[in-house]
Amino acid sequence: MSVALLIIIALVVIVGGYFISTQRSLVNLDELCKNALSQIEVQLNSRFDAVIALAKTAAQYAKHESETIIQAVQARGANMGNGNLPATPESINQQTDLLGQMMGRLNVVFERYPELKASDLYREAQEGMKQYEENVRMSRMVYNDTATKMNRMVRQWPSSIVASILHFVQKEYLKVDSEEKKQYPDLDEAFKK
Repeated sequence: MSVALLIIIALVVIVGGYFISTQRSLVNLDELCKNALSQIEVQLNSRFDAVIALAKTAAQYAKHESETIIQAVQARGANMGNGNLPATPESINQQTDLLGQMMGRLNVVFERYPELKASDLYREAQEGMKQYEENVRMSRMVYNDTATKMNRMVRQWPSSIVASILHFVQKEYLKVDSEEKKQYPDLDEAFKK
């Protein structure tokens, strides 16, 4: 065998090995992204359950208002998290926005009934909501971190060549939860005073 043929064979083996290694990494990251979205969806469904529990607690004080909220949460929750379609960043963002709207409506009910806010059931349900919100926040961070790794591989050379050949695309990031944004004071307003 000639030296040139050995060099060509060695290059083919190296390129083939790199291609296979990169493909496996891309598949791994893609699956991690899907898993992270699925975990977020599970946590959001738990939050829907917690919102329903809060609304049922409110039902003791404001029957009509809370029943309307319960029906809306159950109807929209069934449509959003039905499991028939894979979770996407867009569907996760929609569910998060919906939960924010429902919690806003419930908070109005709770403000009207101070004795409700003092009840043990309310406090327990609120603690449950806080835990679910923390779980969702952590799951969102895991997804966005994994999406960043995936997007780097899809965009950086030479892995971008393999990604392009195998039709891997960049992952969409999850947006910041509008409820999280509300928790922080407006510093621009604070410094104007």
